[in-house]
Amino acid sequence: MKPLTRIASGSAVVIVALTLAGAARAQSSGSAWYAPGSTYFGFNVGKSDYSLSSGAAAFLNDSKHTSYNIYGGGYFNNYMGLELGYTDFGRINRAGGTTKAEGFNLSLVGKVPLGSSVNLLGKLGTTYGHSNVSADPASGIASGSENGFGLSYGIGAEYAFAPSWSAVLQWDEHKLKFSGTGRDRVSSTTVGLRYRF
Repeated sequence: MKPLTRIASGSAVVIVALTLAGAARAQSSGSAWYAPGSTYFGFNVGKSDYSLSSGAAAFLNDSKHTSYNIYGGGYFNNYMGLELGYTDFGRINRAGGTTKAEGFNLSLVGKVPLGSSVNLLGKLGTTYGHSNVSADPASGIASGSENGFGLSYGIGAEYAFAPSWSAVLQWDEHKLKFSGTGRDRVSSTTVGLRYRF
């Protein structure tokens, strides 16, 4: 089992445990953290964009692929909270081989209400990423795997179309480590659904 797969399983257990604990304490606490609608789960899907060199030779190179993100979080007041999520950035053809990346993100999140059903969203945090590069030696691109933490940030908008459901449009950027290049940008533009409870 890959290291990030093990982390994903562990994180899912932690999120569920925290959610159950929050639900249990909601009955006895008036804190905003446990107020109805302050905790959420979400799933987004869209396109990633790898900002990476294509190498020296004339190989077929992509920069975009399908990306998905699953996440959960909660607000400790009306404007600020924390979020934990997993993103698969997909696999692109590059330098005569393939490049792929995934990561876990922990972010401070904020929202600015624009009305009763629309919020602007922002986030700032860190992503622990795992990347894998396989490349033809003629490309000059190094093959190998890398892991590590990097800066992440994002903006978005949320539209609440039902008491517990909202639609989300989001753009995120992550600084991930890649073999032979150090840290490079991978961004994703996604849409999805968020369930609040």
